[in-house]
Amino acid sequence: ALLIKTVESVTGLQINHYMGIGFGGLVDVVNQAGGVRICLPAPLTDSDSGVNLKAGCQNLSGTQALAFVRDRHSFATEDLQREEDQRAFLKALMSKALSPSVYLNPFVAYPFASTAASSISVDKGTSLYDLFQAGMALQNPETTTVPIANANFPTSNAGDAVEWDRSQALELFNDLAQDKPVPKSLISGTKVG
Repeated sequence: ALLIKTVESVTGLQINHYMGIGFGGLVDVVNQAGGVRICLPAPLTDSDSGVNLKAGCQNLSGTQALAFVRDRHSFATEDLQREEDQRAFLKALMSKALSPSVYLNPFVAYPFASTAASSISVDKGTSLYDLFQAGMALQNPETTTVPIANANFPTSNAGDAVEWDRSQALELFNDLAQDKPVPKSLISGTKVG
């Protein structure tokens, strides 16, 4: 509730529903789907997250997927790149979940749906239809990070923080609130597909 209130307060956007998945649930969901395909522009190796992936396209197991979405030390922009990778992974997972190899095969679809349902947390009032709509929307989402002014903003008591570019962030939030197209200059892409 506090996270929703905070996001609504700083963005001016209304949060109607939320959906979250924990790390343990992610492993199970990916394994039930038979893995998720990710294409990497470069190899990733990091002892902290446990990621050890080659460059190119590959099918990640649940354990590999967890290491991939946790990795931040492989990048100069650390958490910002990790967020981009998590969004790319979510897109790939939804694409796999909504593929005929999953939803048309009852031996895959039922265990996948059952595992996903027990691994995802949602707010009260979220219906099965809401989840289906979210899944359909996440097949080809356009995602971004709030425009950043300083990725290593020093604080007096908490180390470095991320400072938003206030004018660009407000433009982004206002466009979203008014359901207007967001200028491409405000959208940061991902290097993962």
